[in-house]
Amino acid sequence: MKRFANRQEAGRALAARLADLPWHDPLILGLPRGGVPVAKEIAQHLNAELDVVVARKIGAPGHPEYGVGAVTADSEPIYDPGVLRALNLTEEQLGHTCDEEREEARRRTALYRGDKALTIKDRDVILVDDGLATGVTARAALHWITQREPKSVTLAVPVAARESLRTFTAPVIAILTPKRFGAVSRWYESFDQTTDDEVLSALSKCDTTGNGE
Repeated sequence: MKRFANRQEAGRALAARLADLPWHDPLILGLPRGGVPVAKEIAQHLNAELDVVVARKIGAPGHPEYGVGAVTADSEPIYDPGVLRALNLTEEQLGHTCDEEREEARRRTALYRGDKALTIKDRDVILVDDGLATGVTARAALHWITQREPKSVTLAVPVAARESLRTFTAPVIAILTPKRFGAVSRWYESFDQTTDDEVLSALSKCDTTGNGE
């Protein structure tokens, strides 16, 4: 199965898949950090507004990279009940970690968006990430979006684990759905960490109409 050269190529491939669908006043929301370079390509191709929604993974005790839930800056956390049961954890035990991640989500939201208003109601929203592994951060972001009454919401990713796709009620558009997923990075030739400066640069180059500079 093919791999993407980088997030930009992945974004262009997704944009081509999305271009022929009817969108009403589309808003492209990237999941920072890695989803933003992908989302930028889509926003430019669809001539759409680009912004972010920050969702932070809530890691298992002692294994912060293993996501058991996720939280945004101003919504209740989303947990994976099956993972909680498997690890014999309760939401209360993760309260401190959740609070820390919510605070980090607030910091990053302020950094990326500043005082800019974000209008979601009655718009077609496309949530974008660079890949879908467990999907827990995407589910938290989708929950945040749906609370703000969009006309529709679609999750778009270049590559997704098949078992995670079944956990979503919202439409998901994925180009690659490999049987043996492994990790998101496996499906990119270049998968460098995206920096805050790169996120800010992407946002600054897509104005509110998506026309760029």
